[in-house]
Amino acid sequence: MNERPHILLAEDKASLRKMLTEYLGEGFRITVARDGAEALRAIETRDFDVVLTDIRMPGADGFAVLEAVRHHAPETEVVMMTAYGSIPDAVRAMKEGAYDFLTKPFDPEDAERILLHAAERRRLRREAQALRTRLEGAEAFEGLLGRSRAMRRVFDLLERAAASELTVLLTGESGTGKELAARALHARSPRRDGPFVAVNCGALPRELVESELFGHAKGAFTGATSARPGLIREASGGTLFLDEIGELPLEAQVKLNRALQEREVRGVGETKSTTIDVRVVAATLRDLPAEIEGGRFREDLYYRLAVFPIHMPALRERPEDIGLLAMRFLAQQAAAAGRELEGFEPDALEALLQHDWPGNVRELQNVVARSVAVADGPRIRRQDLPESLASRQAPATTEIPVDLPYQEAVKVARDRAVRAYLDALLTRFKGNVTRAAEHARVERESLHRMLRRHGLDAEHYRD
Repeated sequence: MNERPHILLAEDKASLRKMLTEYLGEGFRITVARDGAEALRAIETRDFDVVLTDIRMPGADGFAVLEAVRHHAPETEVVMMTAYGSIPDAVRAMKEGAYDFLTKPFDPEDAERILLHAAERRRLRREAQALRTRLEGAEAFEGLLGRSRAMRRVFDLLERAAASELTVLLTGESGTGKELAARALHARSPRRDGPFVAVNCGALPRELVESELFGHAKGAFTGATSARPGLIREASGGTLFLDEIGELPLEAQVKLNRALQEREVRGVGETKSTTIDVRVVAATLRDLPAEIEGGRFREDLYYRLAVFPIHMPALRERPEDIGLLAMRFLAQQAAAAGRELEGFEPDALEALLQHDWPGNVRELQNVVARSVAVADGPRIRRQDLPESLASRQAPATTEIPVDLPYQEAVKVARDRAVRAYLDALLTRFKGNVTRAAEHARVERESLHRMLRRHGLDAEHYRD
């Protein structure tokens, strides 16, 4: 049998506390707070399904209680009580995240009904979160996400590499998640408690590359007012991530190769070498063998870095991951914006699947962020996407998208069929919505809504 919902009742009037406790005690577990300060202490130390709080209380008012719940237990629902029937208080309570409010005097049956609904909402949200966590756990490796065969192969290689001390070379286009992969390697490795030092080799000033990487002695050059250990030594005991290694100047490549070979470094102006204990992970979007052929990258350094190569696939090579990634980014962006968004309309998801994503995962993340900012409904629609995606014509085919899970595939296939029908309908009646609606046996306004949803404009079909 399900456990009774746990309610925190925060009310300074003893008579109302007694009445509510007696009436609700059979269906709920109730913890009582006699004022706002006592309620705040309870929220910090215990878990509740719903907080039922008066707005006007000594010690701390109901809005302070609501704020504490949002901070300490954001999944907990809050129902506010006010004796004043104040519309401004009610509006403020709802704007700040309260589930509902009760105006005194109220029927205890109303309180019971609202509390049951609030507790049920909290239960459903927790179950949904638990399900998302289980699903993501099966499809994630640290910060990386994917259900495709290509990404599962990457996860397997990362797991194997993490258990070793071998130098790893991550390759792939910009935006494919090479730094996330490097951080995942570190997090799964025996060096996880040591530092993770990320160096963008392409961003280092050419004249300061050696000083930044290997350090320098005090007075080694103009401006060297104090000694610096350098980034390689800062990574001692942990992982050194050399991003965009293909941008490193040749003279610095020579010194880096020697440092990796000898496991020691000597900074600019130093007279003695220092032993280093670092695990090196490098990354590049360049074709390093081609760079070697062109004399821009040292062959000996390449073979020292490419002991355990791992290629990060482009997003267009793993389309079955697009929906999964888009939903993760949607959840992140919606949470950051304080909004609740359910997902994507089928036509919007179809537009994401049609795009070839030259900017890869980073581009998808930016597209979702922009779409969340402009969306005004519970789901992202095709018209909420950037124009370059929204205006792309969907294929007039019901080809089944087998790369998607069943439920998503059915939605996309159905949406394609509906859009194809509407396109043919408008073509036949040359954009005359009234005649098209009569033929389709739907209300004219219903047809207008369908056209807007599918991004179709009747004007474009008129002669």
